[in-house]
Amino acid sequence: MNTFKEFGLIPQILRAIEKIGFIEPTPIQEKTIPILLDSSRDLIAQAQTGTGKTAAFGLPLLQLTNRKSLDVQTLILCPTRELCIQLAKDMESYSRYIDNLHILAVYGGANIVTQINSLKRGHQIVVGTPGRTLDLIRRKNLKPVNIRWLILDEADKMLEMGFQEELDMILAETPDEKQTLLFSATIPNGIEEIAAKYISSPIRISVSDTSTGADNIEHEYYKVQARDRYETLKRISDVNPNIYGLVFCRTRRDVKEIADKLIHDGYNADALHGDLSQGQRDFVMKRFRTKKLQILVATDVAARGLDIDNLSHVINYNLPEDLENYVHRSGRTGRAGKSGISVAIIHSREINKIRNIEKILGKKFTQKQVPNAKEICEKQLFNLIGKIEKVEVDHQHIDQFMPVIYEKLSWLDREELIKHFVSFEFNRFFSYYKNARDLNIEKQPKKSRVKGCEEGFSRFFLNIGSKKNLNPSRLIGLINEKTRIRNINIGKIEIQQNFTFFEAESRFEAEILKAFQKAVFSGEPIKVELSKARPQKSYPEKKYDQRTNRMKKQNRKKRYTRR
Repeated sequence: MNTFKEFGLIPQILRAIEKIGFIEPTPIQEKTIPILLDSSRDLIAQAQTGTGKTAAFGLPLLQLTNRKSLDVQTLILCPTRELCIQLAKDMESYSRYIDNLHILAVYGGANIVTQINSLKRGHQIVVGTPGRTLDLIRRKNLKPVNIRWLILDEADKMLEMGFQEELDMILAETPDEKQTLLFSATIPNGIEEIAAKYISSPIRISVSDTSTGADNIEHEYYKVQARDRYETLKRISDVNPNIYGLVFCRTRRDVKEIADKLIHDGYNADALHGDLSQGQRDFVMKRFRTKKLQILVATDVAARGLDIDNLSHVINYNLPEDLENYVHRSGRTGRAGKSGISVAIIHSREINKIRNIEKILGKKFTQKQVPNAKEICEKQLFNLIGKIEKVEVDHQHIDQFMPVIYEKLSWLDREELIKHFVSFEFNRFFSYYKNARDLNIEKQPKKSRVKGCEEGFSRFFLNIGSKKNLNPSRLIGLINEKTRIRNINIGKIEIQQNFTFFEAESRFEAEILKAFQKAVFSGEPIKVELSKARPQKSYPEKKYDQRTNRMKKQNRKKRYTRR
C-alpha cells in the first residue's frame, strides 16, 4: 500500500491530508485504516509516539460518520487536556473539506457552560478527558447511547493518573454493540487488564519492537539531590556549547517553570505545552527545526508527533512514569545512523528505575559526574576559540577599519591581545562558576533533620495502613489524585497495619498537607502530618542504675517465689 488513495478514502479527506503534507501512510496507518473501513471488530494497536496513530483511527472514522445525524457517534477518551485539544485539532484538519461534520473537545479547566451549549448544537465526534466527559454524562448533556465507536487513546496513562473509576462509569453508559479501539505506545500489564475488561476478541497490531534501544545512542545519568536538578541541567548545557536537544518534564507546570528559568538565565530555549495556540506552537517548532532554538522543553504529550533530525541530546529532567516511554524519548536522537546522547537526571531514590530501564533497553547506563567549573570553562573556552578560528573574514569591509584598530590596540603585545579578546566573551563563565559547589551525591547521602530521611525529602505520617488495603501503588495514586501534581518524587514508604510513613520532596510539603485536609479514603477521614524525629529518652546515670538494680531484684524474687 503506497498511497492513501488506495485505501478508498473519500476525495475530501484526500484533499485535506495532501494539503497537510501526508504523502505515504505510516506503518500503523497502513495496517489500521483498511481494518477500520472494512471490519467492526475491536482493535488494540501499538505504535511508538509520532507514528501517526491519530490519522490511523481518525481518517476512517471521519469517512464512516453519518453526517445526517447530529448524535454523538464517536467518543475519544484521552488522559490530558493537551492531548485532547491536539486530537480535536488534528481531526478538524483532516475534515476541513467535509460538510456537516462537527468535532468538539471537552476538558477540565474550560468553561463547562460553553461546552454544554456546543453539545446542544450537535456534534458527531467528541474528544474528552475522563473527568469532564463523565461530568457532562451525569448532567445528561452528553448522551453516549448512540455511540458506534469508542477510542481509548493512551489508556495506560489514564490508569496511571487515577481515572479507573471514571472509565468504568463512562463505559457503563455506552452501548454493548459499539466498536472499541485502543491505541497506545506501550502495552504494559494495565493495558492487558483494560483489554480483558472492555474489549472483545480484538485484532492486535504492533508495528515496531519498542523494547530495545538504538545502538548509536549513549545512555547516561547524573545522580543529584532533587533540589539540584535545574542547576545540573544548566551545567549539562554549558559543558555542551553546541547542544541541540529536547528536555522532557512530566507536567505542563514544570515545562513552563524550567523554560522560563532557562530563558531568564540567558539560554536559547523555549517551551512546548498545551496552553499554546496552534499559531504559537507552529512558531516555536519552526524556530526549533531551523536551529534558532537550541533547547526545547516539553511534556511527552506536547512533544507527541515531533519528528526532528540531528538532535544531539534528549534530557530527561524527570523520568517518565511509564519507564517504557523512556525508549520513545531517547529514540528522538541518534536518527539516520547518527549518534546521540540520552541523559537522565535522577535523585538517589530513582536508581532502581535506571536498572529497570536498562532491562528494557538491553543496554547499560553510564553514570556521569556533574561537570565542575574547570570542565565547563575549558569546554566553553575551546568552543569560542574554534568559532574564532572558523569565522569568515570579509576583507572588503573590515580592511578599511584595520589601521585605526591597530593604532588603538598597539599598546598590547600578541599574548595580551589574545587574553583580552578571549576574556571579553568568557569572563561571565569564570565569574559564575568561580565558587560553584559539587552537585554530585556522595556514596553515603547526607541525612535531613528527620532520622533516616534523605536531604531534600520530608517524612509524613498517614493515619491509615494495610488494614484499609493501602499499598504503595494506591498511596502514590492517592497523593497524585489529591495534590493534582504528577511530578512529586516519592521516597521510602513504610506501611504498617494502622498507619503509614512515607517520604516526599520537601518542596511540596505545603501542597501535600493542604491537599489531604478533609480527605477521605475507603469511607474514613484521613490525616497527613509531618513526622518528627522521636526524642531519645535519657535518664541520669545514677537514677538509671538504681532503677535497673531494683528491677533485677524484683525479677529474682519472682523466680524464687515460683520455685
